[in-house]
Amino acid sequence: MTPFDAKLDATAKRTEMLLEQFLSVDMRPQEVARPARLIEAMRYGALNGGKRLRPFLVVESTAIFGGDEAAALRVGAALECLHSYSLVHDDLPAMDDDELRRGKPTVHIAYDEATAILAGDALLTYAFDIIAAPETELADRAKTELVLALARAAGVGGMAGGQALDLAAEKHTPDEQGIVTLQAMKTGALIRFACEAGAIIAGASDDDRDRMRRYGEIIGRAFQLADDLLDLTSDAATLGKAAGKDAARGKGTLVALKGQAWAEAELARLVEEARKLIALYGLRATTLNEAARFIADRKN
Repeated sequence: MTPFDAKLDATAKRTEMLLEQFLSVDMRPQEVARPARLIEAMRYGALNGGKRLRPFLVVESTAIFGGDEAAALRVGAALECLHSYSLVHDDLPAMDDDELRRGKPTVHIAYDEATAILAGDALLTYAFDIIAAPETELADRAKTELVLALARAAGVGGMAGGQALDLAAEKHTPDEQGIVTLQAMKTGALIRFACEAGAIIAGASDDDRDRMRRYGEIIGRAFQLADDLLDLTSDAATLGKAAGKDAARGKGTLVALKGQAWAEAELARLVEEARKLIALYGLRATTLNEAARFIADRKN
């Protein structure tokens, strides 16, 4: 295991521990009850392993500016709740209709569709609860900025809007710019937030925040490009989910439009662009440089 892999794994384990606490049966102030089956489904959807890349990006982008690590871990766990909600809902028959997620039955298969919808709703709401809670020791202004940035990344102009465009793409294949827009919203927006969040948590300058947002946009695009390559070249056993589904459903991707060789070259270009963008941070940017390469080279 490389030092980067070890650091990624350590953050994943710490995130998992926080999620275990958040998704316990223990009630929080002003809650009336925590229905057992709903909590169980939320845990099933959120505590299912994975690299926890988005929380890792929150933690490492915070570290560049010397921000509070404990707050970054909580914001990262909140982001993972929101990301998990999106996967639970995307897998539903009315959306992408998937039966496998990380090698396990999806939530609506393991439970039922109504429970999956409610589990997703609750995970989405809980993300904002975690950020706003007094246990997240940040100034009110930072919390407000985080809530606003996450809402914009997750909502109609971000991830949810991107899923709407993705569903529309099954009927009318978008052109190249349409694909770029769709992917920047559906996949890229939460990765962008993860990188920008570190600057917000640390109270960094507006220039730093803009730079980290742009870094997130670049690696978010790389993440989706790598995902589309994997959908083309990998198998279900490696991916932990069905392979080749985008092509089967007629969805347009940049890989399908431009070819595998172009996509591989574009991935290398995006990694280099991301590295140049944060080069002024010197050695503090080492881990995020490695993260860009990891995103491009991942196998699942």
